[in-house]
Amino acid sequence: MSAPLRLVVLVSGSGTLLQALLDAQTAGTLPAQVVAVGADQECVGLERARAAGVATFVEAVRDHADRGAWDAALAARIAEHAPGLVVTAGFMKILGPQALAAATFVNTHPALLPAFPGAHGVRDALAYGVTVTGSTAHLVDAGVDTGPIIEQRTVAIAPDDTEASLHERIKVVEREMLVDVVTAMASGGWRVEGRRVHVG
Repeated sequence: MSAPLRLVVLVSGSGTLLQALLDAQTAGTLPAQVVAVGADQECVGLERARAAGVATFVEAVRDHADRGAWDAALAARIAEHAPGLVVTAGFMKILGPQALAAATFVNTHPALLPAFPGAHGVRDALAYGVTVTGSTAHLVDAGVDTGPIIEQRTVAIAPDDTEASLHERIKVVEREMLVDVVTAMASGGWRVEGRRVHVG
């Protein structure tokens, strides 16, 4: 039996996506192990990791001379844990070239990319008037939500939806999708051909 895929998870906020991975790991349904959780600031996500007995680290941008120095330090922190995959779970910083070279990164975004990239995907979808949105799991590249798409799941927009109510429904789908995508990648591996990601 092969060893579980080693995961480093990067968080910035409440850590609900991280918790979904930890819960699946505890249940024995995730063929991967969260070996470390990192953040750019103290946050609830780090508390969740500590409660689960997972190693944590904080690499704050303000502690470095510039973004390049922070990127190098983050890359070194990630490399210490020898991950097979890094999950950016609500991590709100753009990764630089050194961090991206350290591992393969997976992110989830609360919209159906390439529509509505960036920090306000839910708000932007509502403002545009679309009737369907959702969540996208994708590999991370140097752009903002521009990496090759792995999987997408849809969420219908109700006429009375607010940004908060819609985002809550998207988060439910996002958590399930992230666990399923990481499970598939850990079980069957992956390869990238142009814009296509083949899992399994």
